[in-house]
Amino acid sequence: MTELTNLTVAQIRDGHRAGDFSAIEVAEAFNANVAGAKALNAFIVETPDHALAAAKAADADRAAGTLKPLSGVPIGMKDLFCTNGVQTTAASHMLEGFVPRYESTVSQKLWDAGCGMLGKLNLDQFAMGSSNETSYFGNVISPWKRNDGGNAALAPGGSSGGSSSAIAARLCPAATGTDTGGSIRQPAAFTGISGIKPTYGRCSRWGIVAFASSLDQAGPMARDVKDCAIMLENMAGFDPKDATSLDMAVPNWEAALSSDLKGKTVGIPKEYRLEGIDSDIDAMWDAGIAMLKDAGAEVVEISLPHTKYALPAYYIIAPAEASSNLARYDGVRYGLRDLPQGAGLQDMYAATRADGFGPEVKRRIMIGTYVLSAGFYDAYYTQAQKVRTLIARDFEQAFASCDVILAPTAPSAAFGLGEKTADPLAMYLNDVFAVPASLAGLPAMSVPAALNREGLPLGLQIIGKAFDEQGVLNAGLAIEERAGFTARAEKWW
Repeated sequence: MTELTNLTVAQIRDGHRAGDFSAIEVAEAFNANVAGAKALNAFIVETPDHALAAAKAADADRAAGTLKPLSGVPIGMKDLFCTNGVQTTAASHMLEGFVPRYESTVSQKLWDAGCGMLGKLNLDQFAMGSSNETSYFGNVISPWKRNDGGNAALAPGGSSGGSSSAIAARLCPAATGTDTGGSIRQPAAFTGISGIKPTYGRCSRWGIVAFASSLDQAGPMARDVKDCAIMLENMAGFDPKDATSLDMAVPNWEAALSSDLKGKTVGIPKEYRLEGIDSDIDAMWDAGIAMLKDAGAEVVEISLPHTKYALPAYYIIAPAEASSNLARYDGVRYGLRDLPQGAGLQDMYAATRADGFGPEVKRRIMIGTYVLSAGFYDAYYTQAQKVRTLIARDFEQAFASCDVILAPTAPSAAFGLGEKTADPLAMYLNDVFAVPASLAGLPAMSVPAALNREGLPLGLQIIGKAFDEQGVLNAGLAIEERAGFTARAEKWW
């Protein structure tokens, strides 16, 4: 029998239903992998007992004939989702030791579906970063290595770097992620897995530690497109506790999966052909176009003229919302409290926030506070929101002539840890292809499509119309089948 930790979500679900193995065996196998991969630093908290308890319940349900949709499937939970009775930190010192007494809507849906939790996954602090180097609990390391014989530690992408690293290393078959400006798609591309950011509002934000409320969106990360469809079905749905939640039925995305794209049109945005982009990225993109043509799609060039303004607009809007959201961490109600002897209230605020937030979080709070301040609000924040509207309009006009859009996920393969930390602007450029879909609230997915000359994964991104996750998943499946991406990181940890 194939080693259990090499099985996909669908294979675990179906194998358990068929009685090929017990859920306990699956949970124990993944627990062992998690315990043996501490060098990757993918988990902040390990919860083997949670996984085993859910597995025991799954085996009992199978015996009773009352199986749930994901009975027997253990997963990783990004440590941005509040979990009842289990520490939730957002990878920060500010929330170190915080144990919620409630469950996020998304995690509760997954537990109700039968999943067990292997642990809470590391991330960039408060989800702010593109390399998982800003975590208070240390860098996450990608399981991948360059084929040049060196041993440089590589970034797993961010902010969902713990999720991407854990899936690629076979520490869990799937995990939750959150995507504000590419934080599901970029790490998926860096580690050779799949991940989808659904339409804004598809998954409830209730119980997710907030970064930028008009952009944050939960989504699944897994090894293939089918698993992402399965996971998303069990994460999505209306939530009256979230004012931005979509009151729409959740489609059966798995059952409707099809790689036949006859009658579909794929748009190729000319503005994404950046000058000086890595030749491996361009070659992969051209190969992806050929794959979708082979699947029956027509390919047309489209224009998204305001693309060049997306990144600066994002880095005004997201920090502004972060500045507002993170104002709640003041040392008064919960989380860290630094109270120097003889200090007053203002001193406590200052000491707590100085100690509780890392440099990147402070940078974004300062940017956000600046652009919201009197005299600059209209010049920066209002203008950025106008640009956001224009970007959304660009997509609307483009979708008049195509069904989905194909582009690279990231401008490069994974880079080495420490290579870009000294230059925040260089780091922010990692989001150049991902941010436009986030600003427009559109569904977008990354699928592994090739290896570069250094033997590292590259991802293709499919962007769809609002609410058309099915079209995105189907195009992703067409690429997945034709790319035949089976490479995986060789174990070194």
